Amino acid sequence: MTKVYGTGTYDFRRHRVAEYPLATPSDSKVELQKTAGGSGGVPSSITLSEIQRDRLTKIAEANWLASGNAAGRTKKELDTDLVRKIYETELLVKEGSKPVPLQRVMILEVSQYLENYLWPHFDPLTATFEHVMSIIIMVNEKFRENVAAWTCFHERKDTFKGFLERVLRLKEFNTATIHVGSNNLDVKAELGPFQGRELSIAEKTNYLVFMINAFQSLEDEVVSRTILRLASLKSWHSLSYGRFQMELCLNPGLIKKWKRMIKKEPVKEGGSLLDPSTTVEVKFVRNLIEEFLEILDSQVFPQKQFSSEDDEIFDATGSRLVNDACVLYCERFMEFLIDLLSQLPTRRYLRPLVADVAVVAKCHLSALYRHEKGKLFAQLVDLLQFYEGFEINDHTGTQLTDHEVLESHYSRMQSFQLLAFKKMEKLRELALTNIGSIHKRANLSKKLSVLSAEELREFVCCKLKLVSKEDPWSERVDFLIEVMVSYFEKQQSQKEAINALPLYPNEQIMWDESVVPSINYSGEGCLALPKLNLQFLTLHDYLLRNFNLFRLESTYEIREDIQEAVPHLLAYINNDGETAFRGWSRMGVPIKEFKISEVKQPNIGEVKPSSVTAEVTYSISSYRAQIRSEWDALKEHDVLFLLSIRPSFEPLSAEEEEKASVPQKLGLQYVRGCEVIEIRDEEGNLMNDFSGRIKRDEWKPPKGELRTVTVALDTAQYHMDVSNIAEKGAEDVYGTFNVLMRRKPKENNFKAILESIRDLMNEYCIVPRWLENIFLGYGDPSAAQWTNMPDLLETVDFKDTFVDVDHLKESFVDYEVSFINSNGSENLNPRPPFKIKLPRTLKPSNGSLTGNDINTAVTNHQKETLIIEAYTPPDPGPYPQDQPKQNSVRFTPTQVEAIISGIQPGLTMVVGPPGTGKTDTAVQILNVLYHNCPSQRTLIITHSNQALNDLFEKIMQRDVPARYLLRLGQGEQELATDLDFSRQGRVNAMLVRRLELLSEVERLARSLQLPEDVGYTCETAGYFWLLHVYSRWEQFLAACAENKEKSTFIQDRFPFKEFFSDTPHPVFTGESFEKDMRAAMGCFRHLKTMFQELEECRAFELLKSTADRANYLMTKQAKIVAMTCTHAALKRKDFLQLGFKYDNLLMEESAQILEIETFIPMLLQRQEDGHARLKRCILIGDHHQLPPVVKNMAFQKYSHMDQSLFTRFVRLGIPYIELNAQGRARPSIAKLYNWRYRELGDLPSVKEEVIFNRANAGFAYDYQLVDVPDYLAKGETTPSPWFYQNEGEAEYVVSVYIYMRLLGYPANKISILTTYNGQKLLIRDVINRRCVPYHFIGPPSKVTTVDKFQGQQNDFILLSLVRTRFVGHLRDVRRLVVAMSRARLGLYVFCRRSLFEQCYELQPTFQLLLKRPDHLALNVNEITSYTERDVEDPGPKHHIHFVSGIEEMGCIIDRLYQEKMRQEFHQNDPYLSHVEPSENSVNMPEPAEDTDMPELADEMPHEIKEATTVDNHVGENVPPENSAVDVTMVDNIDGTAKEETGVGAVN
Repeated sequence: MTKVYGTGTYDFRRHRVAEYPLATPSDSKVELQKTAGGSGGVPSSITLSEIQRDRLTKIAEANWLASGNAAGRTKKELDTDLVRKIYETELLVKEGSKPVPLQRVMILEVSQYLENYLWPHFDPLTATFEHVMSIIIMVNEKFRENVAAWTCFHERKDTFKGFLERVLRLKEFNTATIHVGSNNLDVKAELGPFQGRELSIAEKTNYLVFMINAFQSLEDEVVSRTILRLASLKSWHSLSYGRFQMELCLNPGLIKKWKRMIKKEPVKEGGSLLDPSTTVEVKFVRNLIEEFLEILDSQVFPQKQFSSEDDEIFDATGSRLVNDACVLYCERFMEFLIDLLSQLPTRRYLRPLVADVAVVAKCHLSALYRHEKGKLFAQLVDLLQFYEGFEINDHTGTQLTDHEVLESHYSRMQSFQLLAFKKMEKLRELALTNIGSIHKRANLSKKLSVLSAEELREFVCCKLKLVSKEDPWSERVDFLIEVMVSYFEKQQSQKEAINALPLYPNEQIMWDESVVPSINYSGEGCLALPKLNLQFLTLHDYLLRNFNLFRLESTYEIREDIQEAVPHLLAYINNDGETAFRGWSRMGVPIKEFKISEVKQPNIGEVKPSSVTAEVTYSISSYRAQIRSEWDALKEHDVLFLLSIRPSFEPLSAEEEEKASVPQKLGLQYVRGCEVIEIRDEEGNLMNDFSGRIKRDEWKPPKGELRTVTVALDTAQYHMDVSNIAEKGAEDVYGTFNVLMRRKPKENNFKAILESIRDLMNEYCIVPRWLENIFLGYGDPSAAQWTNMPDLLETVDFKDTFVDVDHLKESFVDYEVSFINSNGSENLNPRPPFKIKLPRTLKPSNGSLTGNDINTAVTNHQKETLIIEAYTPPDPGPYPQDQPKQNSVRFTPTQVEAIISGIQPGLTMVVGPPGTGKTDTAVQILNVLYHNCPSQRTLIITHSNQALNDLFEKIMQRDVPARYLLRLGQGEQELATDLDFSRQGRVNAMLVRRLELLSEVERLARSLQLPEDVGYTCETAGYFWLLHVYSRWEQFLAACAENKEKSTFIQDRFPFKEFFSDTPHPVFTGESFEKDMRAAMGCFRHLKTMFQELEECRAFELLKSTADRANYLMTKQAKIVAMTCTHAALKRKDFLQLGFKYDNLLMEESAQILEIETFIPMLLQRQEDGHARLKRCILIGDHHQLPPVVKNMAFQKYSHMDQSLFTRFVRLGIPYIELNAQGRARPSIAKLYNWRYRELGDLPSVKEEVIFNRANAGFAYDYQLVDVPDYLAKGETTPSPWFYQNEGEAEYVVSVYIYMRLLGYPANKISILTTYNGQKLLIRDVINRRCVPYHFIGPPSKVTTVDKFQGQQNDFILLSLVRTRFVGHLRDVRRLVVAMSRARLGLYVFCRRSLFEQCYELQPTFQLLLKRPDHLALNVNEITSYTERDVEDPGPKHHIHFVSGIEEMGCIIDRLYQEKMRQEFHQNDPYLSHVEPSENSVNMPEPAEDTDMPELADEMPHEIKEATTVDNHVGENVPPENSAVDVTMVDNIDGTAKEETGVGAVN
């Protein structure tokens, strides 16, 4: 192949998972392989046998590993020498930049060194320094791997507290030795085992990382109680006197608090007060800061190469002279301070401390800040400066408005000028100057330069009291000026900064590793990124962090797309010295012409243009028809990218290749984003017009092969580029573009979401008052619970919630239930429906969990009485369609509690474990809410189209009129219903319904002998109702009141008798006046509903345009509006413009939705009189299953971007209701994951139904772990980095699948899951080779990853866990829960037993799995899919055969196949044990060439993709088992609903 200059040998494969790079086993101290530049470090090929031979593994087996032959071993006592030896030889880093040898730590952590040895033997009084540091390192490793770190500590809470105290004292001694001097002896005597130990820089870094992790775990009660002491008011003892006075003057309310605290100070034995400055609370943070500044000043550059006059580094090779370990420490310390200042509980008292020491000013003046190795450090310092000056009142927690910030600035400047005028003669000019001319950095510095060094020091330290005179830095003039300028200069408003930021990423940010790291981020270093943790300073802070992270995550995805598209173009320099292209790319096309067409004047008060438009011309001549149509499908608001490619003329040498960045390898110069306005063909005709300028019948196909697209450029970016050209003589970016790149539409909605976030930041953003504090993470966690809310619904009509009286009594077992009639009399024979008067202190059911640690025990055994009104609902009408649809689900007491909470105002959180009926509960909440609050509107949000459709289909089966339902977004067409619930569909339905109703009005007029023209319009029908229908009804009622004794009176005199003559049954019997009166009322209700519907249709009659009708439907007519979270974020601006309103928000799958995508749907409406309209927020999800997908591991691990709002609320301790009865899986299979939930039981159906009680034919057990040894001398392999495969497991899994198919199990009832994409593709290859060619086997329902299968289920799951060296990302228990909970009847797990049985986090599941044999147990006597055997009966021993391995499984398949052939088995076996074998002959269809390959399909030419069957069958939607239809025919139902949700595997 021709060598392409400029692209190099870069591996452009996308990797969806990051595993941690490992050092080679031969040298435990070898640093990790280079990971810069986007090309991931390849993990070493260390094998399981090498790990098993490792000395650490042998030590573990001898001392603490409880597995295999060690299971019965007695527990060994602690050997402190062993702990010290392991620490010094394996954990302590004496040189190099890394704080720990990562591979050694991983081996120790996997062997449960912490859980089985360090912690069980820990004693706070006697533990050695090495013991404490070893625990610190192990805890840090757990945080790095994102697994629960504090779990094992909770069994000994007092010891845990003692451990944390020891950790604090560990640092106390180290700093005490340096700073306290004469107190050394006392401290040493007190600390015992810690005597005489100085921490190395690596140890200091590990210690600091532990403190960072502790401050990020404030939801843990023991941690927060101990750690928050360090951020108390007591820490102000360490402030300089001047700063202390200034802070108390600014916050007078703290003076009393300070005096009270002083009175409570402990007293020494002699009666004198203990010196507070010696306590941990006072010294800890101050000493840490001083230690950091000492390292920054003297240890980062071991040999200083600059003088005091000139700070520039002279040596060109200065980069190698930097101490990398110290740089990492400094970066981590910045992260530590940022974390402290970005949470209100720690910020409140520590911000003055940071300001007092002037950390930011000292960092700005440090050599590292300006050094090339200090780029990340500099970014972190800027982030710290941002949070130090954040616009918030630290003591009230209220956000400062722009006006308040400006007033504060002017007030400060005014006081400064007044002081300068009085005290400093030389500053008279400054004192008399207008503020506008001195609040900029340059001007202020110039004015201050008139002071001598001593005068400046006196002014700053003694008069302004900004820093202490004792600070050695106070002698530096540049430092004093920096402190002054930082304090008095006008800061740019945060809103201004965010509005000036381009929404599209450019090439500078795109390849900045400290901001958008490569996917192989291992968690060892820190990044210049905000974190999403428990608490936020203000709503503005919340939005800002999410804005930055969402922007960077989309930047990462765009970067991946560019790296994938550009190499295919094969760029080179032609003979004219210009860039040309030899290749072609599906997503990128060379630009023929680019020109800026219009630049509009800036808006008033802005500097950037109001709009910039350009025209881009390109040719689609080289594309096939299908790809042409994709380019021609571009529409308004689609985002495109303009690229400037300029490859190197000569190929890069090997050395240059290694050093080159990705843009250099690609030849990429510039990247700019733009948005499509319109697109025209070669003749200038408009294509894809959505504005109505071209009518449908006038549209013509595009002409020619040239296309010209008019685009809107980012005005902020354009202004920056033009300013650079004017001020710095930079190159004109806009004259260099030569490639236009598009992206897949479903991945290209980032700009609209970023705009929505930015708009929210510019608004006075109001979340409901009852939710605001909780949302930010403060206040009483139960404050928004319905029992604490005003305006409760006192009496609730539960409609069809309760199936019968016994059901109601079961739901309120803690109450004495008393039934009454509507008139108050006792009801002895109650029947549903029921109205219940709910007490505010409603007791939770036994199964519900109304909070994380809330004690729900009832102390009063006297049962309270619950008054329940059983009423007879009015007759709905004489026609079948008048009868309301009834609920048939027998809700559990916990589900009833969730329904009660959901219909009341406030925040309701429902945790729904797998198979517990989350959707049924949500639907019933909507149903009851609609009937109790008919005027209120409810918004439904889900993560995926599939979940939204499931919810919607169930709502339609309830008593909610279809005309009040609306489904927005792209997934509406997938609804399995005859009705169209899109906006257009609902408008059409209303118009059709209008005609039907008007014809009924005409029929009614005829029956009354009146002219039929009354049914001409909805308006005339309304008059007809008032003049003729309602008046007759009133006259009839008046007559009835006088003739109640006549039983036939109603039958004779009913005025609309003729109209109702077509009912299926006679309306009146004439037997009883009361019965006939009830029937008459039903008939009138039918008429009233008919005319009410006509009144609702009237708007559609008056509004003529389709758009107006659709908007009216959405904003006025619909009572329940459903959409995905992505659609809500995309269309927020449109919703606001239309005046969209809603009262209630119900969010399904809320634990799978990004935090910001949960927040935006709360604010899709404008505020009313400064108040939020939202009354209820119902979040339903499961935080024990997988979180939202974040593709970049750095944002996921470092910034916690994958934390959903639902999970954060659970962590904050907000009360929730946990559904506690599953109806999906056999009880035995459910036990594999129900330990993760508090009290998850089983519904009666899974215990009683035959299908759950019969065994799986051909298998001895319903679930089993199958140990898979090395196959062909190989376990896991990585053909490319982080692309894990295991050929042995793939072959074994497929063999078992073939075995099941030969027995007669339907293919659509079997799914094959795995934990890695690499294994998924390998299994598909094996299936295509071994199964697809044979029509009687064919492919299974699905072969996919565990992550993609979340939310789905199937009867039989074959699961491959792949890994044989390290457990990998299955250590995330949430992934394990998803993997174990997908199967209904059979689960077979293929893995390496010796690896997974050791994993601490997975113990509960694997202990259960390993109670059964680890060789696949087959019942060889059963050769069909039908058996009478009970599920708990493996069968007679002589029928059970244990498969020794893959080869034997192949022989069994061959024998079974031969047996089938001999019997001439021409019919499909009936499905499973509850159906007798039938004689119907149903042949398997010939399968398609390939199945279920969504990832590969994206990379194929479209013609091939079209021919490829994409199997997305969802387990829930298969036909019933006794269906006569060939079950294999449903393999391709459901389209690609689930795949399109964006829920992807992280690998």
